[in-house]
Amino acid sequence: MTEFPATQNAIEIYGVDQVRLNTSKPVPAVGPKQILLKMEASGICFSDTKLMHAFDHHPRKSEVLGGLTPDELAEIPTYRPGSQPVVPGHEPVARIVAVGDEVTRHKVGERVLVQTDYRHLPTASSNGSFGYNFDGALEEYALVDERVVLEPGTGERFLIPVSDAPAASAVALIEPWACVQASYAWPERQAPKAGGKALVVGDAQGTEELYAASGSVDRVATGAEAGEGYDDIVYAGSDPDEVEALGPKIAGRGIVAIVTKGGSFGRRVKIDVGRVHYDLIRYTGTTGDDARDAYARIPATCELRAGDKVAVIGAAGPMGLMHTVRTAVSDLEGLTLDAVDVDDDRLARLAKVLGPIAEQHHLPVRVINSKNDPLEPGYTYVAVMVPVPVLLAQAIDLAGENSVVNAFAGFAIGTLAELDLDGIVSRGVYLVGTSGSRIVDMHTVLHLVEQGVVDTNISLDAVSGMAGVPEAIEAVNNRTSGGKIMVYPTLPHLGYVRVAEMAEKLPHVAAELKDGMWTKEAEDALLGR
Repeated sequence: MTEFPATQNAIEIYGVDQVRLNTSKPVPAVGPKQILLKMEASGICFSDTKLMHAFDHHPRKSEVLGGLTPDELAEIPTYRPGSQPVVPGHEPVARIVAVGDEVTRHKVGERVLVQTDYRHLPTASSNGSFGYNFDGALEEYALVDERVVLEPGTGERFLIPVSDAPAASAVALIEPWACVQASYAWPERQAPKAGGKALVVGDAQGTEELYAASGSVDRVATGAEAGEGYDDIVYAGSDPDEVEALGPKIAGRGIVAIVTKGGSFGRRVKIDVGRVHYDLIRYTGTTGDDARDAYARIPATCELRAGDKVAVIGAAGPMGLMHTVRTAVSDLEGLTLDAVDVDDDRLARLAKVLGPIAEQHHLPVRVINSKNDPLEPGYTYVAVMVPVPVLLAQAIDLAGENSVVNAFAGFAIGTLAELDLDGIVSRGVYLVGTSGSRIVDMHTVLHLVEQGVVDTNISLDAVSGMAGVPEAIEAVNNRTSGGKIMVYPTLPHLGYVRVAEMAEKLPHVAAELKDGMWTKEAEDALLGR
């Protein structure tokens, strides 16, 4: 039987804005249904900083309310809800080094890409996740339970086997790229939820037909009289106060259909954009009298379309780069892209990476500093990377007819943005947000990596061992990194090193870079292979 060390190095968040390197965290014992992973690498995500700031108030740090019984959860030593210290990190690649006697679908020796988003384990306002209410990847050994990492109904594995060919960094970076993929490919509900709970406020045509197949319909004179937890709300009117009052009454994954009947709100309306992102709330509308026209405007997905005029706001950051590259390799006819940011140095780095890819795929690209060159309205697809409400409001203003605004930035729940709801309704702007990814999204990006269509390493800006993680987290928090940061937990003493500084700090590793970009050969040199 393989023996493992009794303790390990681990990064722990133990309170609001409290992060520590624990050099003696116990390596957990492997129970009958459990799997021990030796971590090869893990990226640091901006979402890790949101967990650090919110800690036990983060929607994914709260207790799991379903999917497993309390007794089953108690059998998992790495389940860390509430105020318990937790290991962050949800962008990992790992090797299975031990399995319990009752594990059936996993075996020792497998190298695995880890899908970390446990949507089958609901919390009060989100779901469980590796690196949030279960210990994550920023440690040398991580324990998962097979009851958690098999998808109910399908039995599909959250630990996705991968070959030894790609660099650990390339595999670990599939997770954030999969989140980008999900934001376009997520299936949108285009009709009232069958068996759901619906509310009609005011008088709109077509509601009887819309809700014929759904659950009970509550008819009230004003939204103030309604209850909560509605899967669908039809609001007929144009009173901004009433729409704002309806926001908290919509359930997760709910739809608010606005029927203005030619009216105007007359001012910007406060919308909880955190719920758009985390709870997948959707707003749609029509200027006419018929609620069916509002639902008819909902697309099947928010995928790019031929001829789209695309703007990515915050394009020079780590996730913005991924959105721009995904746009470039989509090969859709007539597509154009404006990559927008406000930092010339970061834009120059983006242009260096994006330019050759866009040229190869014949995509017209403009790299724009919006401080110097204000944008003109008329975009048909706007993706927003920065969680600043005024930027999302500006994205709505820039969006033209039948457009999509992808609120990819992780706004906290409760973040109110003052949006032009008149413009959303009259121009048919569809505001969408997603959080995390699905197993299918991981497979999609893995296939692109294996086929050589996408090299996820192009988004890597720095590397670190465990000693450099606090500095790396600060770089992400302060947005001073020009891309993703990759942590190698097996390197306890390595500090935070940007790829641009590699020649000075680690010349033997720098010798293996290609055109200043990270490679598998550079990773091998770093790890002493």
